[in-house]
Parts: sequence; structure tokens; C-alpha cells
Amino acid sequence: MESQTSAPLTFALPKGRVLDDATAFLEACGVPASVARGDSRLLRFDAPPYRFLVVRGQDVPTYVEHGAADLGIVGRDVLLEQEPQVYEPLDLGFGYCRLAVAAPADRVPAPGRSHLRIATKYPRLAEAHFRRKGVQVEVIKLYGSIELAPLVGLSDAIVDLVSTGETLRRNGLVEVETILESTCRLIVNRASMKTRTAEISDLIRTFRRRGEAS
Repeated sequence: MESQTSAPLTFALPKGRVLDDATAFLEACGVPASVARGDSRLLRFDAPPYRFLVVRGQDVPTYVEHGAADLGIVGRDVLLEQEPQVYEPLDLGFGYCRLAVAAPADRVPAPGRSHLRIATKYPRLAEAHFRRKGVQVEVIKLYGSIELAPLVGLSDAIVDLVSTGETLRRNGLVEVETILESTCRLIVNRASMKTRTAEISDLIRTFRRRGEAS
């Protein structure tokens, strides 16, 4: 079994479009994360003294909270939806997107509607948003192809991440309102912050300087 001092400092990184931005940022800070852009069939990459786990974005907080990773990079949207017990010391500034309500262009729900069916993979944030507006919602949780739901009558609207809006437009949807804006955040396991304070604090300072310089 590896001792605490010899164990690699482990990052959980999100698959998909953010991975390139995340690894480029880490590389610019002297962390050899480009290995994580290698064989897409691999999920763990070692570049001593670091290890990189490439997982679904929604799973990054779980890996960090439960100690499988010391640090992670994940969107603010995921953190607000899950509320994991982790430290969130830094906004990394990249990976901008917004969590928005969208609906078919020809069937945008009227402002006075008191009940809506919403398809989303963000049920907690969606419910909280509409509750503040006094609207009752039936949330239909989906894990992909969210844009399809209102087109086939499964929902009245969706709550999903929007970056350029091109996917919405290509599917005949329009953005109705923005719930929140999101960028990528650095998160840290609470126990790791106590047992590896010097290593992690040095990284945070380096990341902060890089963010301020860009």
C-alpha cells in the first residue's frame, strides 16, 4: 500500500469539451496533464508525482468528496446541483456556459403558466428556480439528448447548459431565460487539504497567479 507521502497527488478531470481547457490550464501551471488527453479508452493516467482520473463531469465531485481524488475541476453548475462536501478555493475562469430554460420556438410557455413539465439533468436547480417564480414543476430527469424532450411532447421545456446556443437553434428551441452562469472551479478533498496542505496550497497559489495573468 502506498504511503501518504509517496502517493500521487490525484486530479479528477471531466470528460468532454472541458478536458482540453482543463489540461491546457494545468500544463500552463507546470502540471503535466497532457497525458490525460491520450488514449480515450483509458481512464487513469500517471505522470509522477501526479495522477489524473478522467470521469464524467457529474462524477468529479463524488471522486473528490470521497477521497479517490485529492483535487478536481468541475463546473459551478454541478457543484450547485450536488452541493458536495468539498473545498472550492478557486474559480478557474474557463469553461463558461449558462444554465438556461429553453422551449420550442413555436410553443414557448406563457408567462402565466402555473404548472410545467421540465426535462433536465439538474432537477434540484430547476425545481428551486421555478419555486422562486411560484410555478409548480414536474421534473423529468434525463441524462442526454435533453433537447429532444419538448419536441416529442415529453416536456414543455428544458433546463440545460447552453454555451453557444447552436444546439438549441438546430433543434428549433429558443432560450427563454438564464438561471445561472457557470465556469470551472477547482475543488479539493477536505482531508487532503489537511494532510497535504503544502502541496495543495502551492498549487492553488500557482493556479491563482495563472488566472490573474490571463
